[in-house]
Amino acid sequence: MTALPQSLGRAGRAGGAAGRRVSRRTTQRFALNSIGVIVALVTLFPILWMISSAFKPSTELFSLTPQPIPLHPTLHNFSNVMNGKAAGIGISFWVFARNSVFVTVVTVVLASLVSLLAAVAVARFKFRFRASFLIMLLIVQMLPAQALVIPLFIDFRGIGLLDNLVGLILIYSAQALPLSVWLLRNFVAAVPRDLEEAAAIDGAGPVKVFWRILFPLVAPGLVATSIFSFITAWNEFVFALTFLGTDQAKYTLPIYVQYFFGRGSADWGGIMAASTLYTIPVVVFFLFVQRRMVGGLVAGAVKG
Repeated sequence: MTALPQSLGRAGRAGGAAGRRVSRRTTQRFALNSIGVIVALVTLFPILWMISSAFKPSTELFSLTPQPIPLHPTLHNFSNVMNGKAAGIGISFWVFARNSVFVTVVTVVLASLVSLLAAVAVARFKFRFRASFLIMLLIVQMLPAQALVIPLFIDFRGIGLLDNLVGLILIYSAQALPLSVWLLRNFVAAVPRDLEEAAAIDGAGPVKVFWRILFPLVAPGLVATSIFSFITAWNEFVFALTFLGTDQAKYTLPIYVQYFFGRGSADWGGIMAASTLYTIPVVVFFLFVQRRMVGGLVAGAVKG
C-alpha cells in the first residue's frame, strides 16, 4: 500500500522537474528571440528610414513631425537623381553606375584569380621565405589605405594611369589581395592531398587536377573572398576622388552621392534616393552569392 503513493510521488516530482526544464527552455528561447528581433529592428531601421525618405516630398522631409511612412509618396527624388539634375551636373545616374559596375566586376574577377593562385602556391608548395611572405601580407593589411594615397598618386602619374578606371581596378585588387590570400590559403590547405594524388595517378594533368578537384572544393572560400573584394571596390571613395581628377564621366557612384551635399545645405531627398539606388546592386549581389555559397558547400562536400 505504501509503494504506490511513493511511486506516484516520485513520478509527480519527476514530472514537475521536467515541466520546469521545459518552461525554462521556453523562457530562454523567448528571451533570445526577443533580443534577435530587437537587434534586427535596430539594424534595419536606418535602411527603412532611408527608403521611406527617398519617396517623401520636401515638405515631409523637413516637417517637424516625422512620419515613418510618406503620406504623399513621390518619385520626384528618383527622377532628379536619374537625370543628374539634383546633383547639378547634368550627367545621368547610369554613367556613374556603369563605371562602378565595371570597376567592381573586374576587381572581383582579378582579385579572386590572383588570390586563388597565390593561395595554392603558399598552401601546396614549399619555398624560401614562405612564412615571411605571409607575415608581409598581414603587415600590408595593417597599413591604413589613406597613407598610400600620395605615394600611389605619384607613381600612377608617372605611368599615366590617372583619370583612368584601370588604375582604380589595380588599386582595389591590391587592397583585397592580402586578406583574400589568407582566407583562401586555409581553404586550400583543408583539401586532402590524397584527392589530387589519386587524380594524378588516374592520368589527370596539373591543370585538370586544379579545375576538376581543387577548384570545386575551394569555391565556397572563393565566394567569401569575392564578397570582400566587392565591398572594397563598390564603397571606396578616397582613391576614386583623388585618382579620377576632373573627368566627371569616369566618376563612380560614391563620388556621385557626395554631389548632393552643398555648402551649408544638403538635398536630403536626392541623397536618400541616390543611396537607395546605390544599395540595390549590393543586395542583389549578396542574394546571388548566398545561393552560390550554399550550392558550393554542398557540391564541394567530401564523402568519407
